[in-house]
Amino acid sequence: MIELKGLTKVYGSKKKVTTALSGLSLTVDKGEIFGVIGHSGAGKSTLIRCINLLERPTEGEVWVGGVELTKLGKRELQQKRSKIGMIFQHFNLLSSATVYNNIAFPLTLNGTPKAVIKERVNELLALVGLEEHSDKFPAQLSGGQKQRVGIARALASDPDVLLCDEATSALDPQTTDSILNLLLDINKKFKLTILLITHEMHVIQSICDRVAVIHEGGIVEEGPVSEVFLKPKHFVTKEFINRDSVGDDGVKLAASVPRPEWAKLVKITFLGAKTYESVLSQVVRETGVNFAILQGTISTIKDVPYGKLTVSFEGEDSAVDKTLKLLQERDLDVEVIG
Repeated sequence: MIELKGLTKVYGSKKKVTTALSGLSLTVDKGEIFGVIGHSGAGKSTLIRCINLLERPTEGEVWVGGVELTKLGKRELQQKRSKIGMIFQHFNLLSSATVYNNIAFPLTLNGTPKAVIKERVNELLALVGLEEHSDKFPAQLSGGQKQRVGIARALASDPDVLLCDEATSALDPQTTDSILNLLLDINKKFKLTILLITHEMHVIQSICDRVAVIHEGGIVEEGPVSEVFLKPKHFVTKEFINRDSVGDDGVKLAASVPRPEWAKLVKITFLGAKTYESVLSQVVRETGVNFAILQGTISTIKDVPYGKLTVSFEGEDSAVDKTLKLLQERDLDVEVIG
């Protein structure tokens, strides 16, 4: 649905040049929720604005729905943009217009008949749960309600793609979760392709199918969220995960707990149904090894549960080795770290 080929964006003149994107390539499949995560200044906002050509790339190609946007004329590009919805961090609502008129705005610009506009806006008000707020103005709404208006407006033209530019970073955690659930419902109901950029690992973990990590204008790691999240390779990815992987519902114990010199320190990762099975206790009963859990968390990646444990094993070397082998045979990821 979205394909970026060798995307480069350079700002400034010869004396002072800033390269925001450098030869970046990326593919987003139809119907998936794809996340791009990176620190401030990594190139996230430039990337998403290049997709609908609000920023025209210096080099490279932008394909959406099989059409290369960089080759289109002004009128053709406007028509194609109508099928690319966008929601923003700070909502970008018309302060002097009601909720109804904000949602209707793109349809009004396209010359859509009033009867059609009314039917479509009412559908969208119901979709985002704002039927009772139709006649209110943005100043009368909460942050979450404003973002729901922004989502409804982005969907007004029945887009094929929805771009989300840090759509939850101005919201509190509870409101963030409600907006993420709404985006997930929209994706499932309409098979809408969603590309979102964020600096919050929680957002990626909650709703995305795949993720790309952007750093200094390039993609440094990419793949299914479960793979990238549980087996990060690049130091930037590890920074995000170490900072955000343990949430309020997780358990985190000090990793520096003193342990005997003869103990072996191991990281064990559970994914899916294995998370809730007593695999560890079954194995140690079989091998006779003693263990202590030094650090642990249980959470979900989208709808898939996972668990991560740091465990200290004590016993004969052969028994500990057998324990690790049996854990691996039960499809757990096992890493000796000390």
